[in-house]
Amino acid sequence: MPRPFAVLALALALSVLVSGCAPLVVGAAAVGGTAVALDRRHTDVQLADERIEITASRRIGPLIGSNGHVNIASFNKQVLLTGETTTEALRAEVEKIAAAVPDVKGVANEIQIGPLASLAARSRDTFLTSSIKARFVGDQKFNPLHVKVVTEASVVYLMGLVTRKEAEEATHIARHVSGVRRVVRIFEYIPDPPPKTPSAEAPK
Repeated sequence: MPRPFAVLALALALSVLVSGCAPLVVGAAAVGGTAVALDRRHTDVQLADERIEITASRRIGPLIGSNGHVNIASFNKQVLLTGETTTEALRAEVEKIAAAVPDVKGVANEIQIGPLASLAARSRDTFLTSSIKARFVGDQKFNPLHVKVVTEASVVYLMGLVTRKEAEEATHIARHVSGVRRVVRIFEYIPDPPPKTPSAEAPK
């Protein structure tokens, strides 16, 4: 494995280990300096996303208590909510709280109504996330740090600032990982980079 991709693999593995815990409210965590440097988001936006996740987790946790399990992911100030709540009213209130957190631009509420997922189900989701990230690194189709992966009930959510081509490649990879039921794209799209022009030949 080339050294840059080995560094990426280590960073991604750390992110999976950090997100592998299972409290009732989970906010995604940032990885080390390598990930920060290669991220397409400005550093201030990366820090804002961390603040959003922490603030939302602290506000939502006391509300849901034992009546839900909510994962909170923020990318470029867009928030994704996944997990379960026991009532529609609680689901709506969680979304309202997340939307009121400073700097949040929008909320995608994918929380399901029903019983809380078992620890075994959450462990399977963590394993799927890890498998998809490993495939991103191994296939070398795009920089895997540009795509955030969230898995809930074997449904994979993809977030990030990506080109249309990168979105298609990430979706294709995720769909073909064994155990994935569905892939949901919550991307923000950026223009394709300009084609490389051949450099002028140096005068002899």
